[in-house]
Amino acid sequence: MPSTSPIHQNLAAGRWQTMTLCEQLGNIGSEVSRALNWKERGNTEQAWRAFERALELFLLTQTDRRWFGRLQEIARAKEIFCDFFIDQNEYQSTKESIIKYFDTFALVARR
Repeated sequence: MPSTSPIHQNLAAGRWQTMTLCEQLGNIGSEVSRALNWKERGNTEQAWRAFERALELFLLTQTDRRWFGRLQEIARAKEIFCDFFIDQNEYQSTKESIIKYFDTFALVARR
């Protein structure tokens, strides 16, 4: 069961809102990648921890008022990740396609 206090306390305290959307999605992608890699290696405990961290970062992004016009895209990215991670995979995603989506934002953020 997820904890009630933020996992990323520094980010939840306001630092997250100082980042660009590309920085936010790139950071989400880091947790998504960790979750998928741990799951692939069979370490379900670490996978679920990374999954929870990713969900928290998604929530921080979804509540950032600057991205009101992008909420549908952010919500869809979260939905596709969750669908794949929980093994439903109704969207027939691949680990590679999910990581590629987020890596694009990380690359733009680094420029």
